[in-house]
Amino acid sequence: MSSELTTAEQAALTSGGDFWHTTPVERAGIPAVTVTDGPHGVRMQASSGDLLAGVPATCFPPAVASASTWDPELLRRMGEALGDECRAQDVAVLLGPGVNIKRSPLGGRNFEYFSEDPILTGVLATEWVRGLQSRGVGASLKHFAVNSQETDRMRVSADIDERTLREIYLRAFQRVVIKSQPWTVMCAYNKVNGVYASEHHWLLTEVLRDEWGFEGLVVSDWGAVVDRVKSVAAGLDLTMPGPDAEGDAALVDAVDAGRLDAALLKTSAERVRKLIEKAGARPAGGYDAEAHHALAREIAGRAIVLLKNDDDLLPLPADGITVGVLGEFARTPRYQGGGSSQITPTRLDDALTEITATATGPVRFAAGYTADGDTDEALLAEAVEIARHSDVAIVFVGSVHETEGADRDSLDLPAAQIALIERVAAVNPRTVVVLSNGAVITTKPWDEKVPALLEGWLLGQAGGSALADVLFGRVNPSGRLAETIPVKLAHHPSYLDFPGEHGHVRYGEGLHVGYRGFDAQDREVAYPFGFGLSYTTFSYGAARASVTATGVEIRVRVTNTGSRDGREVVQAYVSLPGSRVRRAPRELKAFANVPVAAGETVEAVLTIDRDDLAYWDTRLGRWLVEGGEYLVAVGSSSRDPRATVTVHIAGDPARIPLTAESSVGEWFADQRGAEVLGKAFASATAGAASDSPIAAMTADPEMLMMLGSLPLSRMAKFPGSPLRAEALDGLVADANS
Repeated sequence: MSSELTTAEQAALTSGGDFWHTTPVERAGIPAVTVTDGPHGVRMQASSGDLLAGVPATCFPPAVASASTWDPELLRRMGEALGDECRAQDVAVLLGPGVNIKRSPLGGRNFEYFSEDPILTGVLATEWVRGLQSRGVGASLKHFAVNSQETDRMRVSADIDERTLREIYLRAFQRVVIKSQPWTVMCAYNKVNGVYASEHHWLLTEVLRDEWGFEGLVVSDWGAVVDRVKSVAAGLDLTMPGPDAEGDAALVDAVDAGRLDAALLKTSAERVRKLIEKAGARPAGGYDAEAHHALAREIAGRAIVLLKNDDDLLPLPADGITVGVLGEFARTPRYQGGGSSQITPTRLDDALTEITATATGPVRFAAGYTADGDTDEALLAEAVEIARHSDVAIVFVGSVHETEGADRDSLDLPAAQIALIERVAAVNPRTVVVLSNGAVITTKPWDEKVPALLEGWLLGQAGGSALADVLFGRVNPSGRLAETIPVKLAHHPSYLDFPGEHGHVRYGEGLHVGYRGFDAQDREVAYPFGFGLSYTTFSYGAARASVTATGVEIRVRVTNTGSRDGREVVQAYVSLPGSRVRRAPRELKAFANVPVAAGETVEAVLTIDRDDLAYWDTRLGRWLVEGGEYLVAVGSSSRDPRATVTVHIAGDPARIPLTAESSVGEWFADQRGAEVLGKAFASATAGAASDSPIAAMTADPEMLMMLGSLPLSRMAKFPGSPLRAEALDGLVADANS
C-alpha cells in the first residue's frame, strides 16, 4: 500500500522506470508494468536503438478511417482485438484513443483523431475503450486537452473561451470518461489559456475528477511535464518517461518543506499502485493474426467513402475488361501516418496485387510519379499510354505524408499527381481516382474531370484488399465523411487563426468548428460532413419523435430502393430557431448505422441524449437545456435532410441573478425584476411634474428602450433619476429574494 511507502518511494512511483515501464518498488511488492503506443495497433518497441521500430502487430485502420465507418459496434470489436494483442505482449495500458477535435484540416496528427464533431468522436471512442478494457487492458484517453495542432505543440497556448472549450473540445472527453471510465487520461503538451495542461488544476482535478467523476490515473504525454511539483499539485499522477531522479527529489523536498501537501503525493502514488494492481489481474493471452487481419480488412472496407460515381461506373466487373492501375501508391501503399503511432504490420496488402488477383482480364501498371510524389515525365507518359488502351483506368494518389510533430502547409495533392489525374482522364472517360490521405485534401477542380472518386484515407495493413473489395463490389461502400472537404483552404473556419504566432493560437472561430462554420456562413463545400454514396439508394419515410425521461427518441423508416444490400448511416441534426444564445445552424446529435437488404424497409431508431442538447451557460457556470421547439432534421449528411420533425423540449429551470450591474433591459426582462423596478419607478415618480426628467425617463417607451443597455448602477447616478444609489442594494436583494 502507498501508505506504507516512504516519501521517496511515492515520488519514484509517480515517474516512469524507463521509456515504457512504470517504476517498480520491490520492497513493497509493486512490480513494473508496460505501457505502449496505440491507438490503431500495439507498437511495442523492438529495439532499444529505434523508438519507432516495433514488434509486428496488426495495423488496424487509423482513426481518420475508422471514424468514417460511423459504426460504434465495429469500433468496439477493434478495441477487443487490440486488447487481445496487448495481452499477448504483456501490455497493461495502450495509449489511445485520441479524441482531439479536428479543428483545422492542416493538423499533422489528424489521422490519429476521429472527427471535427464531438458527438461522433465521443460515441465511437466510448465503444473503442469499452472493447479494449473488456480484455483487462487499460485505455489512455488523449490528449487532454485542446491539442489540435503540431506547430509549437510543446509550448503553444490554446486561447479559447469556456463555452467553446466545454461544448466542442471537452465534450468527447466528458462522454468517454462518464460512460466508459478509461483507466488513464493523458494530459497534452500544450498550454490551455496560458497554463500547461500538465499543471492545469482546473482541467485535471476540478473538471476531470470533481465534475466528471474520473476514477483513474492521469499520465503525462511523453515529455509534457515541466515541473513535477506543480503537476502533482494540479492532479497529474504519473510522469513519463523516466527515470526522473531530479523530479523525484524535487517532490520529496517540496513535501518536506511544506510546499506540497503530502496527501497529494500519496494519492498519486496510490493511483499508480491501483493501476498496477488492476493490470496484474488480466490473464495472459494470444490472438489469431489472420482473424485480426480479416477484421482490419472489414473495418477498412467499411471506412472507404464513395464520393462520386457518375453513370454507375463502379462497381467494376471482374470479367471482360482490361484495367490500367496507375500511381505508385497502388504498389507502395500509404496505410498509416508517421510518429509514435507507427505500427510494424503483421502483413501488408497492396491494391495492385489485390486488383490483379480479382480481375480475370489484363491488368497493367505504371507508377505515374516517383515514390516521393514528384513528376517524372517518362513515368507519366507510360501511365497515360496504358490508360489510353484500358477499358478502365484506376488512379491512386494522395498526400505524401502526415506525421506527428509537423502540421501540413497545404490541402492540395502534389502537382505530379494532379497532372496524372488530368492526363489520364483526358484519354480515358472511365477513370476512377482512389485517394490515400490522413486528412482531407482539396478535390476541386480536378474531380470534375473524373466520373468516380473513392476517399480511401489511410486504411491500415489490409487497405489494399479492402479497396479491391469496394472497387469490384464485394463490399458495398457505406463510409461517411467524419470531416468536411472544403473547396479550398481559405474557406475553412479555422483559416485565419491557425496555427497562431508567438506562442499563442486563438480559437477565433469559437463554436463554429468544421461543418458548423461552413453552415453558419452558408459556404459551398466540395463534400459535406456525413456525406457518402452507395451502390444502392435509400428513401426515407416520415420522422417521428417522442420525448423520454433522458432525451428524445427519433424513429424513421428507411427503404433500400436499389438492387444491392447496403448500409445507410441515418443522421439526426438539431437546431433551435430563435434560441437565446448563439448556435450553429445545425448540430449532429445522434446517428444510426443501419443495414438494409435490397428492397426492404427497416425502422431506424436514434436516441438523442438530453445532456447533448445542453449548452454551457457562462453566466451560471453550468450546462443548461434551453426550452423550446427543436427542429430535428434526419438525413444522410449535414446538408441532405430527408425528413424533419419538431419536438418540444422543456427547459431546465434557470434564473440569472440580477445585480446593480445588470442593465435596465435585463431587469425588465426578468419577471420579478420588472415588478421590483416598476414599483421603484412608480414610487419615485409619484407626484412629479409631467414634464420633469423623472416622468420623461419612465413614461416615454423610446426613452426606456434607449436606456435598456444602461446598468442600473449608472442610471442611479443620472441627474433626476428615479433611483437613488443608496437604494440599489435593497432593490437587488428584493429582486433575488
